[in-house]
Amino acid sequence: MFNLFKKNKAVYHLAAPIDGHTMSLEEVKDPVFAQKMMGDGIAVRSSGDVVVAPADGEICLFPKTKHAIGLKLDNGVEVLIHIGLDSVDLKGEGFTQLAQVGDHVKMGTPLLKIDRAFAESKGVSLDTPMIIVNYTDYEILAYHHDMDVKAGETVVVEYR
Repeated sequence: MFNLFKKNKAVYHLAAPIDGHTMSLEEVKDPVFAQKMMGDGIAVRSSGDVVVAPADGEICLFPKTKHAIGLKLDNGVEVLIHIGLDSVDLKGEGFTQLAQVGDHVKMGTPLLKIDRAFAESKGVSLDTPMIIVNYTDYEILAYHHDMDVKAGETVVVEYR
C-alpha cells in the first residue's frame, strides 16, 4: 500500500559497444580512464571489428580521427566510446566511419568499422573504454566485468 508514494524508476541498460571480454576501467592501461578522469564506466578488450551503439540516442561527437564516439542517449545519459588506446595517433587511418554526428541510432546500430590488422600493426591496443560522462546524475546498479560480450546484445551496464 505504501508503494504508492515511491518513485518507480525504470532500469536502463547499456550493451557492449564491441565484441570482446569486459574488464573494469581500473584495468585499462591509460591513467585517464583507469583513474576515471572522464567519468565512470567499463572497458572491453575487443575481439571484434565493428563498434555499435550501446543504446538508443543521438551521435554528438565523431572527431576526424575517428578514435572516439560521443552519444547522448534518449534518457539523457552521455556516453563516450573510446576505440583503443593511443588510437588518436592513427589520425583516422584504419577506421571507417559508418554513421554521422546528428544521426539518431538504435542499440546495435553499426557506428565504426576497425581494420584490426592495421591498428595492431601500429602497436595500438584496441581495448575500448565506454564512459558514462554524467554518471553522477544516475544510480549505477551494475558494471558486468570479466565476461565475454556480443556487440549490441550483451548488457554490460545497468542504471537508473
